[in-house]
Amino acid sequence: MGSVKKVVILDYGSGNLRSAERALARVGADVTVTGDPHAALAADGLVVPGVGAFAACMTGLRQADGPQVIGRRLAGGRPVLGICVGMQVLFERGVEHGHDAEGCGEWPGVVEQLAAPVLPHMGWNTVQAPAGTVLFDGLDDERFYFVHSYGVREFPLADTAGGRLAAPRVTWAEHGDRFVAAVENGPLSATQFHPEKSGDAGAQLLANWLATV
Repeated sequence: MGSVKKVVILDYGSGNLRSAERALARVGADVTVTGDPHAALAADGLVVPGVGAFAACMTGLRQADGPQVIGRRLAGGRPVLGICVGMQVLFERGVEHGHDAEGCGEWPGVVEQLAAPVLPHMGWNTVQAPAGTVLFDGLDDERFYFVHSYGVREFPLADTAGGRLAAPRVTWAEHGDRFVAAVENGPLSATQFHPEKSGDAGAQLLANWLATV
């Protein structure tokens, strides 16, 4: 066993973070919930949560210096995990109710309303994880808990990573049509579902992520 991993959950005014705090503590992390950018930079791992509207989350994230903190961590190869809208804001832009908002731009892609007869997509769903996945190791055929009406329906980088860069590993799910359920891209990982609300499967996923930190 290595030393206990220090994980910061970035508090930028987006919802209740206690369930994520409890879930990470349960798998052995030393968890702090804070909006302090210095603590967020210094931690072994950073978790970026998010609920509600993309544009509102981006506004709060910018006020907490979140995009710079995320970018600086990734430049140094330091792990970041986005959850729900915390995953969505890592993409270039989000379109909600006709409003087009700029995201962090770590990945190309647009967050848009799911093409599904019933929204929100709420409840348990299976996912299709790629070969070589770390997050979903040991989690074949498990279900995860989703609550969202928006998602990323195309991930251009998944098919076209050129040169020396490995393509991100993209996990898909289906509700109406398919959407991105998770991404693993070097130090940057993200899930559209809520691992902290996904029971034992979610706990295993968080433990898998913590092992990379």
